Amino acid sequence: MKDLFGKAIYDFQTHNSPEDIITETSISEEDEMSVAYLFRSYDEMPKIEQKALQLASGKTLDVGCGAGSHSLSLQNDRNLDVTSIDISEKAIETCVIRGLKKAKKANILDFEGEKFDTILLLMNGTGIFGKLKNCNSYLSKLKSLLNPGGQILIDSSDIIYMFDEDEDGGKWIPSDNEYYGELIFNISYKGEKEEPFDWLYLDYNTLQNAAIANGLKCELILEGEHYDYLAKLSL
Repeated sequence: MKDLFGKAIYDFQTHNSPEDIITETSISEEDEMSVAYLFRSYDEMPKIEQKALQLASGKTLDVGCGAGSHSLSLQNDRNLDVTSIDISEKAIETCVIRGLKKAKKANILDFEGEKFDTILLLMNGTGIFGKLKNCNSYLSKLKSLLNPGGQILIDSSDIIYMFDEDEDGGKWIPSDNEYYGELIFNISYKGEKEEPFDWLYLDYNTLQNAAIANGLKCELILEGEHYDYLAKLSL
């Protein structure tokens, strides 16, 4: 991994001529993403993210924290004990510069030694699962990190709307996909291309089934304006 996402975040933080990140997926054309969006304040966040932060309580783990905006809100505005992790070294360096007290480079599957009251996975939190077949290993790991009475707050979107309809109202979905929410993501930054990576969008019913299969309760907390939603998983 070239860590281009992290480089963009770090460039923005250090005023090193940041540029937009170019994103492209297996079902969508190139799009530009402003890095500034990752540095938004609580008031600038979508309602789903605001709701997740409102529900967060106790010792909290922010998985895939990126530039650390969610963690900073909880640490500074709510005085919560927050641990922030990301696989991007440059993103974690940025989080430290921004004042996060517990920011660590880590993969959630390898994370050990602590348990939490709240685990956050936001900005399509299911994305890190990569493929549908990986749901069980990630949910099992997340469950193992929960304190009794703990909660996992996770968001995603049902992207079925992105596929063309046939004459009967059905959807044309590529046959090589195990599940229509499995995408291949490409990122470019300052002329460099990142290695393609798997990224998963989960519809709520599929997430609910996976949660139940792993001994977790699943509750739909909030639906957004564009097929997105926030779910709460609990013991």
